[in-house]
Amino acid sequence: MDAAPPLAGLAVVELHAIGPVPFAGMVLRQLGARVTRVSPPDDPGLGVAMRPEYDLLNVDKETRLIDLKDPAGRERLLALLAEADVLLEGFRPGVLERLGLAPAELLARHPRLVIGRLSGWGTQGPLAARAGHDINYLAIAGVLHAIGTREEPIVPLNLVADFGGGAMHLLLGVLARLVQRSVNGAGGVVETSILAGTVGLTPMFYGLIAGGIWNLRRENNLLDGALPFYRVYRCADERFVAVGALEPKFYAALLEVLGLSGEIDRQSQYDPASWAATTARIAARLAERSRDEWAQAAAASDCCLSPVLDFAEAARHPHNLANGLFRDEPFAQPGRTIGFPD
Repeated sequence: MDAAPPLAGLAVVELHAIGPVPFAGMVLRQLGARVTRVSPPDDPGLGVAMRPEYDLLNVDKETRLIDLKDPAGRERLLALLAEADVLLEGFRPGVLERLGLAPAELLARHPRLVIGRLSGWGTQGPLAARAGHDINYLAIAGVLHAIGTREEPIVPLNLVADFGGGAMHLLLGVLARLVQRSVNGAGGVVETSILAGTVGLTPMFYGLIAGGIWNLRRENNLLDGALPFYRVYRCADERFVAVGALEPKFYAALLEVLGLSGEIDRQSQYDPASWAATTARIAARLAERSRDEWAQAAAASDCCLSPVLDFAEAARHPHNLANGLFRDEPFAQPGRTIGFPD
């Protein structure tokens, strides 16, 4: 019999939002919490319209249609919060206060409540009240400029700012407050923003810049596709492989798999003068065979060469299935990604 998930018994109220807040609620739900999503009676017209059965960020959440602009609606929310451990909200700064739901007042009535607040731009500064989406936060955080080709930035989906940045920092703060509550019995407020969460992902790069290891040109650095042993290559079938052989021993294994050990001097791996010629030679070699042929050739090697799969292929890959990362009912979708073995 499976053990109860770690957040079983935790009650979360999530105020209607898009992107990182429902993602955070989804993660808490997957960890065992009961999540109630409070939405306005009328569609607020946010995000991408989709049928409920495909809205995976909100699956298995309870739904309450409540007008928070109406006093009776606010009382209904307060009744929900009387039984809740966590409140998640993603309004612009000041909206919760203007609704008469200021955190100080909520905590006065529900002192054990943990209130997780996620804005877009943060509570201060000229952009605080502005609308924005993942791409805008990436732009101001300095991240979008660093991702792409030498000619132009490339949009990396909304995985970075919304989910990796905003949602995960919100979750970390909420869970930290819950741990603190287990010690002192008091709830409290957690506040971050999508912009702050995105900036929070970047300290390594600022250290690399200060250390003279990273420059501000795209596709001109260790991890941005400039180096022959850390980049994407096109294969004979117009599909791609990803190469990440950073360390010398993995680079040596890569050259062995490619049959280039006798042509490319592995001792010059980190010599910038060799990179253009090495990239051209590896590209030509990989273009001789299909993606899956190269993946098979690399299967038993620590050469850090992987096939670049699309979403549908990833959901069928045997390694992903062996780890329970996907399920196919009622359609292909991510499965359990955090385990709690006994």
